[in-house]
Amino acid sequence: MRIDLHTHSTASDGTDTPAELVRNAAACGLDVVALTDHDTVAGHAAARAALPEGLTLVTGAELSCRLDGVSLHMLAYLFDPEEPELARERELVRDDRVPRARGIVAKLQDLGIPVTWEQVARIAGDGAVGRPHIATALVELGVVGSVNDAFTSLLASDGPAYVEKHELDPFEALRLIKGAGGVAVFAHPQAVKRGRCVPESAIAALAAAGLDGIEVDHMDHDAPTRARLRGTAADLGLLTTGSSDYHGSRKTCRLGEYTTDPEIYGEIVRRATGAFPVPGAGG
Repeated sequence: MRIDLHTHSTASDGTDTPAELVRNAAACGLDVVALTDHDTVAGHAAARAALPEGLTLVTGAELSCRLDGVSLHMLAYLFDPEEPELARERELVRDDRVPRARGIVAKLQDLGIPVTWEQVARIAGDGAVGRPHIATALVELGVVGSVNDAFTSLLASDGPAYVEKHELDPFEALRLIKGAGGVAVFAHPQAVKRGRCVPESAIAALAAAGLDGIEVDHMDHDAPTRARLRGTAADLGLLTTGSSDYHGSRKTCRLGEYTTDPEIYGEIVRRATGAFPVPGAGG
């Protein structure tokens, strides 16, 4: 089995519609794909409706969190999307995305970069506007060579155009995910090119609070980092996942570039009580 547990669609900051994403996942030989758009479940229904036969959909979301001034992301799998507390927090984060993006555009303009809100809004379309849309605008203007370049320079958490947004305390995020019957995995915990990362002592504290796993095999982790994180996971009794963090044409990663062991996937499914994986019926 080939299992990719971290992808994005146009419901947040990917370039594939949810329907296109599941069809592309099947075409590249995946057996299981998780749709984990940022702070939203808006793409799940369309992904279900288009799900090809032979592909299983794992519903999820990537929740924006902050700990001691450091931004981090929590992947929530197979939670009940109607659970009111978690739904309310997702809405608060989404509502702050437009003011935050406008603030980033203003900072870029102050730096002499001719990006406009109209350009960013056009790129975002119906999706939840975020830094990848602004990064794409910077690529269009020739300011940076790629979206990744924007994230490691102007838009990095310590970069000159960074603006904070409403983010969950990760311990509260764990409580909400668990309360909604979901499973929680810390996304790309050592993606140092993106900016500051929380120390490994924080991973231990999150594990004690109910964290299920950490995303180890990811394009932003080099081989030594992956080895170190595997050791950390083993010491703390955490699951280890691998994922593409696919954003369509917005980033260079490919669907299935990194995958999750079937036994780990089975354990995630076993732990979840809020929702079940959706088997494709040839939508």
